Amino acid sequence: MSTGKYKNKNMIIKVNEKDHSLGYVDKLAAHKEAILHRAFSVFILNNKGEMLLQKRADNKYHGGGLWSNTCCSHPTEDENLKIQAEKRLMEEMGFKTKIGKIGEAKYNLKVGNLIEHEYDHLFIGTYNGEIKPNPKEVSDYKWVSLPKLEKDLEDNPGIYTPWFKFLYPRVVKNLQTFHVD
Repeated sequence: MSTGKYKNKNMIIKVNEKDHSLGYVDKLAAHKEAILHRAFSVFILNNKGEMLLQKRADNKYHGGGLWSNTCCSHPTEDENLKIQAEKRLMEEMGFKTKIGKIGEAKYNLKVGNLIEHEYDHLFIGTYNGEIKPNPKEVSDYKWVSLPKLEKDLEDNPGIYTPWFKFLYPRVVKNLQTFHVD
């Protein structure tokens, strides 16, 4: 682990149980050793109340080929989380929209032979325009109504990322608190 300044995208922020930074750790090492680290997840809905899901590119180091929330990543400390989440949304899904924070979640979930031990900041937004996903990040995308998605999560849990299955009920529960700053 490094405690120096952010050097590259392979270094992520190690945190304690209260999300206080403890320096940097290699991303793959964090996922192999179940080191708690900071993350953010973005959930986008359209005016019909459908959620935008992405199918992660097959070449992703974990969760490849699985359906998940609109986008997620690991932030740096160079700027605020909301700005970084909005930038990552553009990088992965090819569009800009305003988002608002609806909460945080901690989890420790097995993903193949790796572990997602994250302190995750949850953001939500709305969008109704064109989507241009980055093929290096996303192999497919779809809009799904919440009732249909809930049924599919029950009927076909193996096609979704573990973190999405964990976060989805928490996000839906907090939809009423959603607002964009």
